[in-house]
Amino acid sequence: MEQDTHSDEQIYDILSLKKVAVIGMSKNSSKAAHYVPKYLSDNGYDIIPVNPTAEEILGKKCFGSILEIDDEIEIVDIFRPSDQVLPFVQEAIKKKPKVIWLQEGIHNFEAEELARKEGIKVVFNRCMLAEHQRLLR
Repeated sequence: MEQDTHSDEQIYDILSLKKVAVIGMSKNSSKAAHYVPKYLSDNGYDIIPVNPTAEEILGKKCFGSILEIDDEIEIVDIFRPSDQVLPFVQEAIKKKPKVIWLQEGIHNFEAEELARKEGIKVVFNRCMLAEHQRLLR
């Protein structure tokens, strides 16, 4: 699967943003949708879990939808299958984040184009943990 064309410098700049809503964050510590945001939280990111099946993850209030979050969001990090991404991106656009990050293995051209048309940067098929370790460690 292809990935976005951002340079290392652009990814580095994106990783300087600290307010991250995580759509599909998992309660299961063995899943990437849990340990990636935990790693980010442990490394200074303000993680906001979005999962309608949980009340709290990592001691943080969990939201059923990104639209329930009152705070400004800089990055929307999505852990959902590629074919389920579009409605989450459509909701995320309403929050006007700077970046929508589709995790490793996730790519949805229609959703990505929609976000780009709104002036939102799109990262796809990349892991935030791996990119952080590669560029900031």
